[in-house]
Amino acid sequence: MTSFWHKRHCTMGNQRGFTLIELMIVVAIIGILAAIAVPLYANMQARARIAKAQADIRGLASAVSVYTAHMGTLPSVLDLLTAIATSPQNITAGPFMAAIPTPPSTVWGSAYTYAINAAIGLFTISAAGDGATVSAP
Repeated sequence: MTSFWHKRHCTMGNQRGFTLIELMIVVAIIGILAAIAVPLYANMQARARIAKAQADIRGLASAVSVYTAHMGTLPSVLDLLTAIATSPQNITAGPFMAAIPTPPSTVWGSAYTYAINAAIGLFTISAAGDGATVSAP
């Protein structure tokens, strides 16, 4: 019986923890991985915001096109897309969008820019942020 306790005591006495050098190497490796991962994560966030702006603008452009086909004229403001509209032929339709989307972040501003050129019947919806400008059509 004493030999069992003696062997166990010797085994536990010979075990050692990590040395300071080993711990510093692990911390350095974790730091290097974090230094690589953080910029990649920030880049992915910026690309996601750009993709959201592109999708929002495509949806707005589609709604403006449907409104124009129904009413015969371009809407003067984007807010008209969320209301019921009655055409000159007395046909009611709409709303063409449930709500006007907001830009992905405050860097992109508070609302999408809508400009019309009524003389030639063209419109532009745009937004800028994260070093990119998104517009349609």
